[in-house]
Formats: sequence, structure tokens, C-alpha cells
Amino acid sequence: MTSLHTPCLDTSVLLTPPALSFHGVSFSHDEKLLLGPCSFTLDGIGPTLVMGPNGAGKSLLLRLAHGLLSPTQGRVVWSNEGAPRQAMVFQQPVLLRRSALANLTHALAVNNVSRGQRVKLAHEALDRFGLSACRHTPARVLSGGQQQRLALARAWALSPQVLFLDEPTSALDPAAIKAVEAAVLDFHLRGTRIVMTTHDLHQARRLAGDVLFLSGGKVREHTPAQAFFNSPVSREAQAFVAGELVE
Repeated sequence: MTSLHTPCLDTSVLLTPPALSFHGVSFSHDEKLLLGPCSFTLDGIGPTLVMGPNGAGKSLLLRLAHGLLSPTQGRVVWSNEGAPRQAMVFQQPVLLRRSALANLTHALAVNNVSRGQRVKLAHEALDRFGLSACRHTPARVLSGGQQQRLALARAWALSPQVLFLDEPTSALDPAAIKAVEAAVLDFHLRGTRIVMTTHDLHQARRLAGDVLFLSGGKVREHTPAQAFFNSPVSREAQAFVAGELVE
């Protein structure tokens, strides 16, 4: 599923992506602390890979950053005024019961793009992600890899300044993983800030500019990727990189 969080759509050339800061952010549910307190700033070139064991709080952190959830305490702050244009691609694409093309034109319509422009942008995005031949195919009968590429195409058409991805390749075969990773790098080269969760160390080595490592709902390390993989500082990160069990 692609979640759209865009105050307005501007398809002009993207500038330097906005920085994202968590200031003492915590999230609790039923009086149980699930995440935090977290304080960090993502202002590098990226992409930023959010890593950690299952249950570490990776997906929760993305939802807080994207504005799908509100912190129990603390603040999520962007470097520019107001929230930037954002999109989020989830682990399991949830698509509308309509064609691949209509999934894109609907997303553009709700973002107030004119009818003529939305059709043009939708076709361009489908072509960019190798889905032109499937444009009239019901989205829900596409393969898993095609559905994820459609979710990325839907985000691409909206020219987001920030793209959040939550384990986007976890259920895909190697060829589909390669296609999604290539798309992520294209977003990055376009000037989009990438914040992506993964449990795959090999994938993180291929994509990461910096790594935000969580365990037990806490940020244990935030460091350039090379430093994280070569010389992690925290005990939890050392265990994770070594392939050991991390609680």
C-alpha cells in the first residue's frame, strides 16, 4: 500500500530533501512504552536504512515520522515549514479494486492534479516501472513484485520529497528485489529523502548511506553505513551485524 501524505502537489524539480528530527519522541499503547524516548536527526544524503530485530520498533518509527501516528511525548520536526510532500510504501501493497492505471490516476486526483495531467503522469510512471503492458490489468491480480512496483510508481507520480518504505522487499523473489532496489536508488538520485526499514544486512550494505539501528524500542546507534557495518559500537548492534540473536 502507498500511503500519501502530501499537503500539495508540485511536480517541479526536487531540491535538497528536508531534514527530519525526533526530539524526545516516545509512543505508548495501553500504558506500555513501545518506542523511545528517541532523539536523532536525519539530514545526510542517505538513503537511511532503519534496522533492528523483529519488534524493535522500526515500523512504528516510520509511522510516527510519516504522521500516521502521533507521539505520546516529544516532537517530530521537519527542517522546512510544515510537512514536506511524503509517500509511504508498505510491506504488503494494498491496492484499489481497479486497474493499475486507475490506481495511479486516483492518487493523483485526490491530490488535486488536473485530469489531463494526471493521465500523463500516470502513464509516465507506469512506463518508468515497466508496467505499461499491465495498465488495464486489475491491480490485485498482478504478481507480488508487480504490485510493489505499482506502489512505487504511484509514489513516483507524486514527486515526494520524502519516501518511507517499510520492508518493501521482504516477500519478493530475487528478481523483484533487484527491481525494487533499483527504483529506490532512482528515487534517491531524483533528490528524494529515503527512509527504509529492512532486516536484510546484505540489502542494507547495498543501499545505505547511514544506518539507524533500533532494539527494544530504543535507538542504539545512528552512524554512517560503513562505520556501522565495520565497527558497530553498541553491544546490540555488534550482535546484530554478527548474525546473533538480539532482544
